[in-house]
Amino acid sequence: MDGSGVAGVELSSGEGGTLVERVMMAIRQRIAGRTLAPGAKLPSIRAFAEAAGVSKSTVVEAYDRLAAEGVIQPRRGSGFYVAGHAPPLTLADLGPRLDRAVDPLWISRQSLEAGEEVLKPGCGWLPASWMPEEAIRRSLRSLARSPQVGVTDYGPPLGLPALRQLLCRRLAERGIEAGPQQIMLTESGTQAIDLLCRFLIEPGDTVLVDDPCYFNFHAMLRAHRATVVGVPYTPAGPDIERFAAALAEHRPRLYITNAALHNPTGATLAPAVAHRLLKLAEQHGLTIVEDDIFADFEPEPAPRLAAFDGLERVISIGSFSKTLSAAIRCGYIAARPDWLEGLLDLKVATSFGSGPFSAELVLALLKDGTYRRHVEGLRQNLARVMGETARRLRVAGLTPWIEPRGGMFLWCGLPDGLDAAEIARRALAEGVVLAPGNAFSLSGSAGRFLRFNAAQSRDPRVFEVLERAMRG
Repeated sequence: MDGSGVAGVELSSGEGGTLVERVMMAIRQRIAGRTLAPGAKLPSIRAFAEAAGVSKSTVVEAYDRLAAEGVIQPRRGSGFYVAGHAPPLTLADLGPRLDRAVDPLWISRQSLEAGEEVLKPGCGWLPASWMPEEAIRRSLRSLARSPQVGVTDYGPPLGLPALRQLLCRRLAERGIEAGPQQIMLTESGTQAIDLLCRFLIEPGDTVLVDDPCYFNFHAMLRAHRATVVGVPYTPAGPDIERFAAALAEHRPRLYITNAALHNPTGATLAPAVAHRLLKLAEQHGLTIVEDDIFADFEPEPAPRLAAFDGLERVISIGSFSKTLSAAIRCGYIAARPDWLEGLLDLKVATSFGSGPFSAELVLALLKDGTYRRHVEGLRQNLARVMGETARRLRVAGLTPWIEPRGGMFLWCGLPDGLDAAEIARRALAEGVVLAPGNAFSLSGSAGRFLRFNAAQSRDPRVFEVLERAMRG
């Protein structure tokens, strides 16, 4: 819609209800996304009907029903206006309407809320049994007894100095040079991205993502009212020609991507692609956020944009949620010093300080060798189950897009004619949560793909249910 709310009216597909209901949904989406602000005048009935390609009687009924709900208000002789108070933000109403079976927030919620009896090959984390629970509990007991470890006070804004010093050495192993004053601890990788979005973009700014990409990038950017543009991803990284075209056409402020083992595809960035991408970023004034949460799953370090760039226009983030424990909330941001000052202010404003106890726990597990031994075991176990899962998927008729160097994800194509969302619906009815491709694809071009977590796909029932779902 333009200033009058008329241009670009698009109704959801016919499966979304009657024409009246779809007109109502289109208006609700614009109000939820603040395209139509409180007090804004809606287009006339004639103008809306022409723009949406529906009859005037359809629009009359939609307006009347929205007025009855208190969403809009009629003013005699003047028209209809958005009610005075904006409704709460509803992420499900922002961006394109997706079938609930391919909605990224739906997949996350099903995985998080599912009981022990539900199988979750579509989730994005390792089984609890793979984590060093006993070692974590020992460290917790030890830290609780130590008078040097604070259990009641806030931590410093940058975070625990000893852990930041250790993170410097770990980053250097990947070719990223950063001093302790360039590293700020966060509660998680998600909080790191949230802070960076607050710091780097304004509502309406364009942000590039990979297509496909980690689906929570979509939800996070919609929450920040960004315009999100996808760039096709290849086995070597983003399609450089399409990336250059997107830069020229959309003039984005930011590009968010995975380092190393890409989610969901498992691909690895090629050095030549990395160099060309950074040249384009420099030419167009683009900032890059490189999410490196899967770094420790790599057998050998792959190229890092942050290493080539020297943290000049690339920001590196990471966390220990995937490799150690999702219950220990500890992540980090590595960035140039002048940017870190602004990020510190935002962190204090939004969360005040760091959680020192989580940082102390991570530090203890890193220093005593527990984490190193644990990660070595993880890599071996993942390599084993990755090969077995790929074999079982091929037997079931799916084709892995690539053979990843490491990590937990397999991005697999279904046989022609099958729809991943429908397969996911059928599997869910039998207690299996799958991750359909279009949850990861901004363009909706991955309808025949599924992402499998190899570590969560060891139960034979996963493949039994999958095969039944594919047969219909």
